[in-house]
Amino acid sequence: MSAAIKTVSLTVAALIAFAANSILCRLALGENTVDFASFTTIRLVSGAITLWLLTVVRSRTTSTAHAGSWLSAVMLFAYAITFSFAYISLDVGTGALILFGAVQITMILAGLLAGERPRAFEWLGLAIAIGGLIYLVSPGLTAPSPIGAFLMAISGIAWGVYSLRGRGISDPVAATTDNFIRSVPFVLLVSLVMFGSFDVSARGLVLAVLSGALASGLGYVVWYAALKGLTATRAATVQLVVPVIAAAGGALLLTEPVTTRLILASVFILGGVALAVLTHQRATP
Repeated sequence: MSAAIKTVSLTVAALIAFAANSILCRLALGENTVDFASFTTIRLVSGAITLWLLTVVRSRTTSTAHAGSWLSAVMLFAYAITFSFAYISLDVGTGALILFGAVQITMILAGLLAGERPRAFEWLGLAIAIGGLIYLVSPGLTAPSPIGAFLMAISGIAWGVYSLRGRGISDPVAATTDNFIRSVPFVLLVSLVMFGSFDVSARGLVLAVLSGALASGLGYVVWYAALKGLTATRAATVQLVVPVIAAAGGALLLTEPVTTRLILASVFILGGVALAVLTHQRATP
């Protein structure tokens, strides 16, 4: 297999895994097969176990200590718990779009706060993306749940911060493994607090494990492998496909409607982010 084909294959697999997280979560919570706290706990625990096993197989060691950090673990936990809670009331495509938009906007704004001097088209792209998000969640017959949209935006911000903290790490798989392991006490605490709402069916358990072990654990490993063959511009740009895949999966598997509002918001958010990212990358040596 040539390097190009390998990169494309890994990239496609990773993007499908990212979209699958939204679909699996909505399948589980939308059908009331599991409560949101248990889903999150099972997801992160199964992801931690999967990543730990992969680390052992890869490096022949059981230690990932100090590869991650407690702050990153808190951001991972915040992302996962608000992600699950939000999908109680959001459609797959809408949730993925809000999540993706919030992640990218967070990372772009972080660059501004760090002293980056964007060009006019970067400002324009950011304004278009934010405008698209505002339009998506603005009141109306087809507007998403305000609470769900707010929680998913918080989830995206947390994931954006987590991603920023992971830049430049020499061993991202070990760091991700350590962060997953560190996040387990937080989700166990939430499950303990929400014990009165405990409700896990066999189907909900399977969906949560698939989300944690495959879509999250293996998905992240595949993505890191794909990044070796992608430029920063391409890596940022191809992620624009994730909300589209998620919306298609929601329409096919959950018969969710693809509204005009969702289509227009997608054009504004994804187009604005693409404009900002591509302009920034071309301006950066």
